[in-house]
Amino acid sequence: MPNYAYDHVHLISSDPVKAAEFYEKAFGAKRTNISTHADGAISVMLSLTGTKLLIQSPRTSDTRTLLDSPQKYFGLEHWGITTDNLDETVTNLKSMGVQLIQEITRFPGLSIAYIMAPDNVIVEIMERK
Repeated sequence: MPNYAYDHVHLISSDPVKAAEFYEKAFGAKRTNISTHADGAISVMLSLTGTKLLIQSPRTSDTRTLLDSPQKYFGLEHWGITTDNLDETVTNLKSMGVQLIQEITRFPGLSIAYIMAPDNVIVEIMERK
């Protein structure tokens, strides 16, 4: 059987540069590449401690509308990142005006919170003990 490994998260955004700036400011992601495709779509690649995050504008050559897209029903529900200090992270995000959609919830060995990022992308922030 072939071996498999995680590679990246791919988000579609109406403004990939602005969305990338959010992840850079909120989580310290580093921009590794920005490119424009032949059809005009823009792609921004970020690295978040080695995790690849690709943010791309919709492809103009695609004739589907967003309402036709299967991602309307079966897309990315959320993606998660870890931190070593969830309380400080949530305080920092709130000071930036980021919308929390679930305040910190604590479980044995795990605390989580959820935020709304650009383009209605939900990000789970976790602190594992």
